[in-house]
Amino acid sequence: MVNKILSPNARRLMFVLATATLSADTHAAVTIENDTLRVNVADNGGFTIDALASGKTVLKSGKLQIEGSGKKADVNDKVFGQGQAVEITGANGASGHIMLFPKLPFALVRLTLANGGSSPQVLNKVPVATFDVDLGQPASKLKTMGTGGLDDANKPEGSYVWLAVAEPETQHGIVAAWLTHDRASGVLLPKSENDAVTVEARDDYGHLRIKPGKTADTETLAIGYFDDARVGLEQWAGAVAKQYDIHLKPQPVGYCTWYAEKHGGAADEKSLAELTDFAGEKLKPFGFNFVQIDDHWQLGTRQGSSPKKNFSEADPKGPYPSGMKATANHIKSRGLTPGIWFIPFAGTITDPYFADKQDLFVHDTAGRIYDSAWGGNPLDMTNPQAQEYLRGIVHRIAHDWGYQYFKMDGLYTGIAARQNYINDQYKEETYKVENKSEPASFGDAVFFNPDKTNVEAYRDGIKLIRDAAGPDVFFLGCNMAQNMRMFGASIGVFDGMRIGPDNKGNWAGWSRSPIAGSREYFLNGRIWYNDPDPLYVRAGSNGGADNPEEPNAAGAKGKSGVTSQEAKTIASWHTISGGLETASDWLPDLPPERLDILRRTMPPHGKTARPVDYFENDPPRAWVVTDDQSHTRRDVVALFNWSEKEQDVSIPLNKIGLPPGSSSSYAAFDYWSNKLMSPLQLDQKAKLPPHGCLVLAIRLMLDRPFLISTSRHITQGMVDVMNEQWDEGAKKLSGESEVVAGDPYELRIVAPAGWRVSQVSIKSEQVKPEQSGDLVRASVTPKQSGRVRWEATFNKG
Repeated sequence: MVNKILSPNARRLMFVLATATLSADTHAAVTIENDTLRVNVADNGGFTIDALASGKTVLKSGKLQIEGSGKKADVNDKVFGQGQAVEITGANGASGHIMLFPKLPFALVRLTLANGGSSPQVLNKVPVATFDVDLGQPASKLKTMGTGGLDDANKPEGSYVWLAVAEPETQHGIVAAWLTHDRASGVLLPKSENDAVTVEARDDYGHLRIKPGKTADTETLAIGYFDDARVGLEQWAGAVAKQYDIHLKPQPVGYCTWYAEKHGGAADEKSLAELTDFAGEKLKPFGFNFVQIDDHWQLGTRQGSSPKKNFSEADPKGPYPSGMKATANHIKSRGLTPGIWFIPFAGTITDPYFADKQDLFVHDTAGRIYDSAWGGNPLDMTNPQAQEYLRGIVHRIAHDWGYQYFKMDGLYTGIAARQNYINDQYKEETYKVENKSEPASFGDAVFFNPDKTNVEAYRDGIKLIRDAAGPDVFFLGCNMAQNMRMFGASIGVFDGMRIGPDNKGNWAGWSRSPIAGSREYFLNGRIWYNDPDPLYVRAGSNGGADNPEEPNAAGAKGKSGVTSQEAKTIASWHTISGGLETASDWLPDLPPERLDILRRTMPPHGKTARPVDYFENDPPRAWVVTDDQSHTRRDVVALFNWSEKEQDVSIPLNKIGLPPGSSSSYAAFDYWSNKLMSPLQLDQKAKLPPHGCLVLAIRLMLDRPFLISTSRHITQGMVDVMNEQWDEGAKKLSGESEVVAGDPYELRIVAPAGWRVSQVSIKSEQVKPEQSGDLVRASVTPKQSGRVRWEATFNKG
C-alpha cells in the first residue's frame, strides 16, 4: 500500500500502515474522554470511540497510519484550549495524535510525518486513519451522505471534505470531516464489506515536499457520533468557523447578468443602467443591494470555448466602451453595490497580451505550460512576478473602478488542477493530455516554489486578492463543481461559494440547484453563504408556459420560463434554505405578479434552516426554518414536490422539533394559498401538484389570540415582526413590524373560539379588521418604510 501512495524516492519516509486493530473487548492501554466521547487506544495503536450518553462503542477497528507506542498527554490548542491526547510515537520523529477537548463533540486526529532520509521526499496521497462504523445496524440498513449525495451504505461513494453515515429513520450517525484545509485536499473513502462500513480518511497533497530531517503535519480530521447526524454536520461547520476565525459579512441580495433572457452575458452600458434604475426603485426597499456584470466585458483572445482573460480593461469595442468605472459609478449612484466577474488565476498563452508574460504560468512535469480545459493556463501563485501581476489587476478592479463584489470563476486553475466538471462524488483524477504518454493526475503541476503544495499556492493566491482588494469586498467563488479539489481549499477565504453546477432559466435547468444546495446546507451561514446559482420567476409565452427553444447567455439551448407554480416553488426553496439569492431575469419586463414573488424572497432570513428528510430523499422534500432567538418562536415548514406527478406528502410535525404543549394540534397558515388551515394533527397529509410547494407558518394552538403570519415575506413574520406580546389584563396583542412604503402589509391573527376582535391600530391609526371564524386580518399600505407599532384588542365570550 505504501508503494502505491509514495513516489519511489519517498519510500524511506518514516511512517507505515499499522496492521493491528482494536476490537470492542481488547484491553485499552490509554483512555481519554470529554463531555460526549471516550477514546480507547490499545498498546498496538488501534483505537475505538464510545458515545458516553449510551455507553456504546460507535467506532471500532480504528487504525492510525503509523506504528508506535502510545501515551497520555495534555495538549493546548490555540483554538480549542486545554485538552487531552493520546500521542503515538513512531520512528525518526513521526507521530500521531488523537485529541479531545471540552465542549467539542469530536475526536481530532492528526499525524506528523518525518523524513529520516538524506534527500527531499515527495508525497502525493497520504492515508491518515481508517475505522469501522458501528451503529448497531448492518450497512444495508444505513445511508451515507457526502458531496456526491445520498447513497446506500452497502454501496457508498467517496466524498470530499466531509462524510456522514447514518440510520435514516432515527438520524443517529457518525460524522467524519476535515477540520483543517491548509496544505492538502482531504477526502473520505467509505467501502462496505461483510455488511459493515469502513472509512478511510486520506490527505491528497498533489505534491508535498519534506526536506531531510524535517517534519510535516497532516490536516486534522474530526470524528464524532451524534443522535442527529445533521446536528453533527452543523457542529462540524461551526468548529471549522472557529478554527479559521470566520466572521461573515452581511448576506447580499442582487442580480447577475449572465442568464437574463434579454441582455444576458455581460449586458451593456445602456441596458444595465436601465436595470439598475429599475431595481433601485422597485427592489432596493425590500433588501436588494448589488448588480453584478458577468463574462464578455473584458479584452482578450478566445481559445476554443475558454473565455477571454485580459482583465486589465474593458473591450473598447465591447458592451462597455466607456470603461468599467463609469458603470460602477452609476450602480453606486442608485445605492447599490457594483459587482464583476473575472477569472483571477488564469491567462491564455496564445493571446498576444500574454506574449511577454510566459514566465508567469505553472508548468507540467514535461516542462510545458500547464493547461486546463475552459479555465486556461494557470498563473503560478508561488511566483512573485505572477503575484504582482494579479495584485495589479485586482487593485484596478476594486480601487480604480470601484467594484466591491467579486464573482471569481475557474478557481481550479489556482490550485493547478484539471477541470473535472461536473464533480461531486470523489473521483481519482486521470486525464488524457495531448502528447503525453501517461495520464495526468492531481499533483502533475510544477510550481516556481517546489515547497508549496497545490492547496497552499491556491490559498496564498486568494489571500493576495483579499489584501489587494481590501476587507470590504465580497468574495464569491465559482464553482466547486468544476473540480472539488478547491472545496476545502476555499474554506476560510471566501464569503460565498457556488456549491453546484450552472443552472438555467427553466425548471429543468434550475432543478440542479436544490441538489447541491441541500447536500451542503450546513455550510450556509457558518463557513460561507451557499450560492446555488440564480432563482427565476420569469414567465414564458402563453401566460407562463415555456418559450420556444432559444440559446441562453451561457450558450446552452433550452426552453425559457417557468409557470406561476414553479416560480413560487423556486422562490420558496431559495428563501427557506437561506442561501444567496441572486436574480437573473430581465427585471424591467417581469409581470407585476412575478416581480411581487421576487420581493417576497427579500431580505434573507438569517435563521437556522434544516432539511427534515436529509437521510431519506435527495434532494429533501421537507425543510424547516426556525426563529427561536426572539421572545416569540416562529417555525415555517416548506414541502416540495420535485416530480412530474401530483404527490401525497406528510407534514412531518413529529420530526421538525416543534415546541411541545398541552394540545396535540397546531395552527398553520398556507402562505401561497393565503388561508388558515384546519388545526394540524401529527399525521397530517397534503397534496402537492407537480413542481409544487406548500409553505406553512406553524405555531402551537393557544387559548388566546396570537400572530400566525404576515404578508411581507415567505417566512411570514421572521424578517419583519418584533416584540410580539400578549397583555392578559387588557386582552391586547401588540408588536412592531418593519414595513416597506407602498407595499400592502397584512397581519394574520388566530383568534380561538370565543375570541372576537374589537379594534386594531397600526402606527396609531385605526384599521378596520376582518374576522372570519378563527382568523383575523388587518392590513395597511404604509406611506413610509420603517418600523411601525400595531395593537389588536379582543373580547372573550
